[in-house]
Amino acid sequence: MNISIISVGKLKEKYLKQGIAEYKKRLTPYAKVELIEVLDEKAPENLSETDMERVKHIEGNKILSKLSPDTHVIALAIEGEMKSSEDLAANLDKLATYGKSKVAFVIGGSLGLSDAVMARANDKLSFSKMTFPHQLMRLILLEQVYRAFKINRGEPYHK
Repeated sequence: MNISIISVGKLKEKYLKQGIAEYKKRLTPYAKVELIEVLDEKAPENLSETDMERVKHIEGNKILSKLSPDTHVIALAIEGEMKSSEDLAANLDKLATYGKSKVAFVIGGSLGLSDAVMARANDKLSFSKMTFPHQLMRLILLEQVYRAFKINRGEPYHK
């Protein structure tokens, strides 16, 4: 399986880079993982609703340019469906079984994802009703994808 994680913004924190590198390495036997960063759009602190939509639109176009038509897109969004680790594992297994070898998880910037990205998404996934920093979400997502492969292979993994 080819898994892409497309996220807005450049990762700066060393501790997050180390954690992401560790899980990317752990995933090597299970899948080819590609991390794709698109530049976030610079915006002032106090944005109008119109300005927020403009920023999301620009970032969304950058995300959409990284997706091929045959990619199964899973958008991370608060309004998405919450799943257990076992449910995520089952979904990834089902995608692989039905020939969906390209899967992209999409993580928006601080303002979220554009309507166009949400419309392109095949699934919408929520990790919580809480808001997480989008940089930290990359690490959490990689850990859950790794856990999903361990579950699907019946291999031990801490609970």
